[in-house]
Amino acid sequence: MRILIQRVSQATVRIDGQLKSAIGPGLLIFLGIETHDTQQDIDWLVRKVSQLRIFNDAHGKMNLSVKDIHGQILVISQFTLMASTKKGNRPSYIRAARPEQAIPLYHAFIRTLEAVMEQPIATGEFGANMQVQLCNDGLVTIWIDSKNPE
Repeated sequence: MRILIQRVSQATVRIDGQLKSAIGPGLLIFLGIETHDTQQDIDWLVRKVSQLRIFNDAHGKMNLSVKDIHGQILVISQFTLMASTKKGNRPSYIRAARPEQAIPLYHAFIRTLEAVMEQPIATGEFGANMQVQLCNDGLVTIWIDSKNPE
């Protein structure tokens, strides 16, 4: 499971021109699910996301988590995070989980994150053509892969 986290001052997702979700300060998380992902990957990533200290404290130092600031979270499914560009010029998505496996894991990720954050999590719609707008706060963008914890 891979996530791309962006610290945002606001973010929205639209589907067919209609607003699906909007958040204020917090995290925009793009979630890629691979064929071998399990609840263990979800638990590890949710713990990491909820405790990641990437928000500024009173001294301007990144010392607070999204939970500390009572920030909001928007989760968007994005299978292209599983792209392999090793060969040729067309990315391969062979490692991305098929919808019948990915959709339950996507919903499990959201439910687990809601439980840890003790608040609702905004979402897009799995498989939809989504338009995401964001205002990246401080240009904080972090990549985390549950199969390669760094």
